[in-house]
Amino acid sequence: MGRRRKGRDISGWIVVDKPAGWGSTDVVNKVRWAFEAKKAGHAGTLDPDATGLLAVALGEATKVVSSITEALKSYDFTVRWGAETATDDASGAVLKSSDARPGAEAIRAALPGYVGEIMQVPPAYSAVHVNGARAYDLAREGETPELAARPLYVDEMELVEVPDADRAILRMVCGKGGYVRSVARDLGRELGCLGHVESLRRIWSGPFDLDQAVTMDRIEALARSAEIDELLLPVEAGLDDLPVCRVTEIAAARIRNGNPAEVVSSEAEFGDLAWAAHQGRPLALGQYRAGHFHPSRVLNLA
Repeated sequence: MGRRRKGRDISGWIVVDKPAGWGSTDVVNKVRWAFEAKKAGHAGTLDPDATGLLAVALGEATKVVSSITEALKSYDFTVRWGAETATDDASGAVLKSSDARPGAEAIRAALPGYVGEIMQVPPAYSAVHVNGARAYDLAREGETPELAARPLYVDEMELVEVPDADRAILRMVCGKGGYVRSVARDLGRELGCLGHVESLRRIWSGPFDLDQAVTMDRIEALARSAEIDELLLPVEAGLDDLPVCRVTEIAAARIRNGNPAEVVSSEAEFGDLAWAAHQGRPLALGQYRAGHFHPSRVLNLA
């Protein structure tokens, strides 16, 4: 028999303003420890040097992480012109340099090519699998992994500011799997000046934004105290971007057992990913079809 995982049966979301220098897994482990939670996960990795919103799921909220990872996300980032690096950010060794610098109009003229359904080659230092190994492991061993271009949906790309000739501040809203570092690299090549990400901050992700975020200092100050639970958002906070299907008590019992059930009212259209609720409490994540809710992940909330 396997060992039982120790910890509290606590469910919900803690929205963290991740500081630079912390890996996403480091944040999850610290949050799990601070809440003494049995289970924790996160909705969308941030590079260690990046800052901003990281949504951490506890308990039953981990079952709906996919709804956040699939959602749109917004990033503010600074591109430094004049150098391409091994990691496509400021932490990597400079591979090539250029004295050319683009003007604001040239930058704006290039941005429409990065909006819509685009193809993007991930950075060499990324978590993409190549023949069973992570690309960043191969890169650290001195190999040059051949990474195929991947589809990415970009909803918005805009120039926010040009603080000086060497930098441009951009804002991107994109779907799952987007690499801001690839945008900086590709934009630098297109403009003939080379470039890399100097700083990156995630502003919002799905239903969560930085106004809801707490710092790691705050979490550590309240760790393992009764007050820390006041930082927790309910499981349904992670479902706010999805349509809800409301059901009766009888239908709720069927859904709790993993069976489809008729809905009383629905904000969803046929085939939509949605969540079922009874008296405002979430029951499951699933799909709405022809007046019925079909559960895929049942939530076991007290």
